[in-house]
Parts: sequence; C-alpha cells; structure tokens
Amino acid sequence: MSKSRLAFRRVLLKLSGESLATKSGFGIDTESLEEVVGEIATLCERGLDVAVVVGGGNIVRGERTSSKTKIERVTADCMGMMGTVINALALRSALNSHGIDARVMSALSLVAMCELYNRDQALAHLEKKRVLILACGTGNPYFTTDTAAALRASELNCDVLVKATTVEGIYDSDPKQNADSQIVKEISYHDVLADDLRIMDHAAIALARDSDIPILVCSFSKPRAVLEALSGEGTFSVIRSPNLSKPIEQST
Repeated sequence: MSKSRLAFRRVLLKLSGESLATKSGFGIDTESLEEVVGEIATLCERGLDVAVVVGGGNIVRGERTSSKTKIERVTADCMGMMGTVINALALRSALNSHGIDARVMSALSLVAMCELYNRDQALAHLEKKRVLILACGTGNPYFTTDTAAALRASELNCDVLVKATTVEGIYDSDPKQNADSQIVKEISYHDVLADDLRIMDHAAIALARDSDIPILVCSFSKPRAVLEALSGEGTFSVIRSPNLSKPIEQST
C-alpha cells in the first residue's frame, strides 16, 4: 500500500459491539480486542485524528432486550448505553497498554470512570493525537449508536465516517440469498433513504448528508480494511452526495 498522504485528516470510526465479541457474539474476546487495537494503531501511524463510537450489542442491545422481555424500551436502551461504556473502557485500556494515548468521553455523567462529553475538550484531545472513544451514544433512548456516530462526526469536524461491519460493503441484493450479488461501489444519501436501505438508521444518514460527510462501509474482519478504504483501495462502499463530496482517493 502506498505511504502517500491520505485525503482525510480526521476520521470517525463506528464499531459495533460485536467487533469485540467472542464467537458466541457476547462479551469481550481478547483476540478480537487486540485486532481492533491493531486496526486503530494503523490509522494513528498514518497521522490521522481518530474518534471511535462503539456499540454495546455484545453486552446488551436495548431494542432486542425490550422486545423479548418485560423491560420497557427506555430502560433497555439505558442498559445498552452502559454496555457501550464497558466496551469503551476495555478499548481504552487495550490501547493504553500498546502505548496509544486514549480517552473515553461519555454522553452521560460517569465521572468515576470517564470524562463527560464536551465538544471543546473532545477537540482538544484529537488535536493532541489522542484516540477519542465516545460512549453512551447520544445519551438518549431510541437513538442508535449509528446516529451518535454521525452526530459526533459532524460536531468534531470529521472528514469521513467509517462504518466497520461484518460485510465488505453495500450489496445490490442479499448475498446470503443471491450468490451473484455485487458490491455497490458508490450510492447517494438520497438513494439510501429513498430505497429504505438498512445500512445505518435513517437519522444517521440524514445527519451525514446535512454535514456532507461521506460514509465508508467496509469489513472489519479483514486486516487493514479500514486503512485501505480510506486510501481508496480494497473493497468498500461509499455513501455521499454525488455533487458536493470529494473523491475517495489518496492525495499527492
């Protein structure tokens, strides 16, 4: 891979809780955590400012918990927010153990464990090249961590939002049902919303559109997939405005 300067300076990386999970999909797996740290390290090595929004689905998923139990949705979503804190603390500790300065900021006050989110302080952390891990989503029930990722990307002046998931991008049909399905290299925010594509929730797509922040969708299971996508290489999909956004490519 070329070592030329990347076209982006600041990236918001959206990780699902499952990226840290054991094979059962629950809890935190040491090997998975180390792989995540390795991917973040490659971004730091290239000089990028890195903010991370982490989900909590490997601990508890609010909507699913509410639908399967008698726990009301608001309470279940609060439980899910606590799951993101567990993941964020684990990720911070793992990054610190590898010599990478990382800070956790939470949308809810948890002063004994992490800082309360404050935009000015968050920007200061990024300017000092600290990895900023953002927990508790938006701090509100009914809003997903995808929406939190788009919100924080907008607030923190990020150049790009990377949705690292279990698939390599956006497909033109369900790859589980159609062996001939193909990756859609590029799609507009409008088409994602109009076609009701479930890549991210609609609030997240609309926020990214309004701030003209491109969304890269790539697999986190392949080593260096995030860096390759940011370099315009490898397999990924991009959601953006066809008229306003810059191309996803390396600058000279």
